Amino acid sequence: MNLNATLINLYHVCPRECWLHANGINMEHTSDTVYDGKLLHETSYPQRADKYTEIELSANWNGATLSGKIDFYDQKEKTIHETKRGKSVEEAHTWQVKFYIWLLELNGVEGAMGKIEYPRLRKTTEVFLTGPDRAFLEETVPNIRELVQREKCPPTINARICKKCSYYELCYIDEA
Repeated sequence: MNLNATLINLYHVCPRECWLHANGINMEHTSDTVYDGKLLHETSYPQRADKYTEIELSANWNGATLSGKIDFYDQKEKTIHETKRGKSVEEAHTWQVKFYIWLLELNGVEGAMGKIEYPRLRKTTEVFLTGPDRAFLEETVPNIRELVQREKCPPTINARICKKCSYYELCYIDEA
Protein backbone atom coordinates (compact mmCIF):
# COMPACT_ATOMS: atom_id res chain seq x y z
CA MET A 1 0.00 0.00 0.00
CA ASN A 2 1.20 3.51 -0.85
CA LEU A 3 0.55 6.06 1.86
CA ASN A 4 1.33 9.62 0.82
CA ALA A 5 1.55 12.99 2.53
CA THR A 6 -1.87 13.99 1.20
CA LEU A 7 -3.44 11.12 3.14
CA ILE A 8 -1.61 12.23 6.30
CA ASN A 9 -3.07 15.71 5.82
CA LEU A 10 -6.59 14.48 5.03
CA TYR A 11 -6.58 12.04 7.95
CA HIS A 12 -6.15 14.98 10.32
CA VAL A 13 -8.94 16.94 8.63
CA CYS A 14 -11.58 14.27 7.97
CA PRO A 15 -11.37 10.46 7.99
CA ARG A 16 -14.15 10.31 5.38
CA GLU A 17 -12.25 12.55 2.94
CA CYS A 18 -9.11 10.47 3.56
CA TRP A 19 -11.01 7.25 2.79
CA LEU A 20 -12.66 8.68 -0.33
CA HIS A 21 -9.38 10.06 -1.68
CA ALA A 22 -7.46 6.85 -0.96
CA ASN A 23 -10.15 4.80 -2.67
CA GLY A 24 -9.95 6.77 -5.91
CA ILE A 25 -12.87 9.14 -5.41
CA ASN A 26 -11.27 12.50 -6.10
CA MET A 27 -13.30 15.70 -6.20
CA GLU A 28 -10.46 18.24 -6.13
CA HIS A 29 -10.85 18.96 -9.85
CA THR A 30 -14.31 20.45 -9.15
CA SER A 31 -13.18 22.75 -6.34
CA ASP A 32 -12.49 26.47 -6.74
CA THR A 33 -10.74 26.36 -3.35
CA VAL A 34 -8.30 23.69 -4.55
CA TYR A 35 -7.72 25.59 -7.81
CA ASP A 36 -7.08 28.78 -5.81
CA GLY A 37 -4.54 26.92 -3.64
CA LYS A 38 -2.68 25.62 -6.70
CA LEU A 39 -2.61 29.11 -8.20
CA LEU A 40 -1.31 30.52 -4.91
CA HIS A 41 1.43 27.86 -4.85
CA GLU A 42 2.48 28.69 -8.41
CA THR A 43 2.47 32.49 -8.06
CA SER A 44 3.42 33.36 -4.47
CA TYR A 45 7.16 32.75 -4.68
CA PRO A 46 8.13 32.83 -8.39
CA GLN A 47 11.86 33.22 -7.60
CA ARG A 48 11.90 29.83 -5.85
CA ALA A 49 11.87 27.83 -9.06
CA ASP A 50 15.47 28.95 -9.62
CA LYS A 51 16.63 28.62 -6.03
CA TYR A 52 14.87 25.59 -4.51
CA THR A 53 13.95 22.16 -5.73
CA GLU A 54 10.64 20.33 -5.68
CA ILE A 55 11.40 16.76 -4.63
CA GLU A 56 9.55 13.49 -4.49
CA LEU A 57 10.50 11.07 -1.73
CA SER A 58 9.58 7.55 -0.85
CA ALA A 59 10.58 5.01 1.76
CA ASN A 60 9.47 1.56 2.80
CA TRP A 61 8.45 1.36 6.42
CA ASN A 62 6.82 -1.63 8.14
CA GLY A 63 5.35 -3.00 4.92
CA ALA A 64 4.02 0.33 3.68
CA THR A 65 5.42 2.52 0.95
CA LEU A 66 5.49 6.09 2.22
CA SER A 67 5.74 8.93 -0.26
CA GLY A 68 5.52 12.67 -0.54
CA LYS A 69 6.14 15.55 -2.90
CA ILE A 70 7.72 18.55 -1.18
CA ASP A 71 6.83 21.92 -2.75
CA PHE A 72 10.25 23.46 -2.24
CA TYR A 73 13.29 22.07 -0.47
CA ASP A 74 16.35 24.13 0.38
CA GLN A 75 19.13 21.52 0.57
CA LYS A 76 21.69 23.93 2.00
CA GLU A 77 19.46 24.94 4.93
CA LYS A 78 17.69 21.55 5.06
CA THR A 79 14.38 23.39 5.05
CA ILE A 80 11.07 22.26 3.61
CA HIS A 81 8.84 25.10 2.37
CA GLU A 82 5.13 24.33 2.14
CA THR A 83 2.72 26.99 0.84
CA LYS A 84 -0.87 26.96 2.12
CA ARG A 85 -3.97 29.16 1.61
CA GLY A 86 -5.02 29.63 5.23
CA LYS A 87 -4.75 28.29 8.75
CA SER A 88 -8.20 26.68 9.08
CA VAL A 89 -6.62 23.20 9.09
CA GLU A 90 -3.21 24.22 10.44
CA GLU A 91 -2.81 21.02 12.47
CA ALA A 92 -3.17 18.95 9.29
CA HIS A 93 -0.62 21.16 7.53
CA THR A 94 1.79 20.69 10.43
CA TRP A 95 1.47 16.89 10.39
CA GLN A 96 1.99 16.86 6.62
CA VAL A 97 5.28 18.74 7.05
CA LYS A 98 6.32 16.52 9.98
CA PHE A 99 5.66 13.54 7.70
CA TYR A 100 7.98 15.09 5.09
CA ILE A 101 10.70 15.55 7.72
CA TRP A 102 10.25 11.91 8.75
CA LEU A 103 10.51 10.83 5.09
CA LEU A 104 13.75 12.77 4.79
CA GLU A 105 15.05 11.01 7.91
CA LEU A 106 14.06 7.62 6.48
CA ASN A 107 16.16 8.59 3.45
CA GLY A 108 19.20 9.48 5.60
CA VAL A 109 18.71 13.26 5.82
CA GLU A 110 19.03 14.35 9.45
CA GLY A 111 18.34 17.77 10.95
CA ALA A 112 15.68 18.99 8.51
CA MET A 113 12.93 21.38 9.51
CA GLY A 114 9.92 22.86 7.80
CA LYS A 115 8.27 26.19 7.19
CA ILE A 116 4.59 26.47 6.42
CA GLU A 117 4.04 29.72 4.59
CA TYR A 118 0.68 31.46 4.44
CA PRO A 119 1.32 34.23 1.86
CA ARG A 120 -2.14 35.79 2.12
CA LEU A 121 -1.81 36.02 5.89
CA ARG A 122 1.86 37.06 5.66
CA LYS A 123 2.67 34.43 8.28
CA THR A 124 5.17 31.59 8.50
CA THR A 125 5.12 28.72 10.97
CA GLU A 126 8.27 26.70 11.71
CA VAL A 127 7.88 22.95 12.10
CA PHE A 128 10.23 20.50 13.79
CA LEU A 129 9.93 16.74 14.29
CA THR A 130 10.34 15.55 17.89
CA GLY A 131 10.64 12.03 19.28
CA PRO A 132 6.97 11.97 20.35
CA ASP A 133 5.97 13.27 16.89
CA ARG A 134 7.89 10.42 15.25
CA ALA A 135 6.15 7.91 17.54
CA PHE A 136 2.78 9.48 16.69
CA LEU A 137 3.48 9.12 12.96
CA GLU A 138 4.49 5.50 13.52
CA GLU A 139 1.04 4.96 15.11
CA THR A 140 -0.78 7.03 12.49
CA VAL A 141 0.48 5.11 9.45
CA PRO A 142 -1.15 1.80 10.53
CA ASN A 143 -4.31 3.70 11.55
CA ILE A 144 -4.60 5.27 8.09
CA ARG A 145 -3.83 1.95 6.48
CA GLU A 146 -6.67 0.31 8.44
CA LEU A 147 -9.04 3.20 7.68
CA VAL A 148 -8.55 3.20 3.92
CA GLN A 149 -8.86 -0.59 3.69
CA ARG A 150 -12.29 -0.60 5.34
CA GLU A 151 -15.12 -1.72 3.12
CA LYS A 152 -17.41 1.11 4.22
CA CYS A 153 -16.76 4.82 4.03
CA PRO A 154 -16.64 6.59 7.44
CA PRO A 155 -19.58 8.86 8.34
CA THR A 156 -19.61 12.62 7.75
CA ILE A 157 -18.07 14.73 10.50
CA ASN A 158 -20.47 17.72 10.23
CA ALA A 159 -17.76 20.31 10.88
CA ARG A 160 -17.53 23.95 9.81
CA ILE A 161 -14.76 23.04 7.39
CA CYS A 162 -17.15 20.79 5.45
CA LYS A 163 -18.81 23.70 3.65
CA LYS A 164 -15.53 24.54 1.86
CA CYS A 165 -14.59 20.93 1.11
CA SER A 166 -14.44 19.68 -2.47
CA TYR A 167 -16.38 16.59 -1.29
CA TYR A 168 -19.22 18.62 0.26
CA GLU A 169 -21.87 17.78 -2.34
CA LEU A 170 -20.91 14.12 -2.33
CA CYS A 171 -21.11 13.87 1.46
CA TYR A 172 -24.22 15.94 2.01
CA ILE A 173 -26.42 15.07 -0.96
CA ASP A 174 -30.03 14.68 0.10
CA GLU A 175 -31.32 11.35 -1.11
CA ALA A 176 -34.88 12.02 0.02
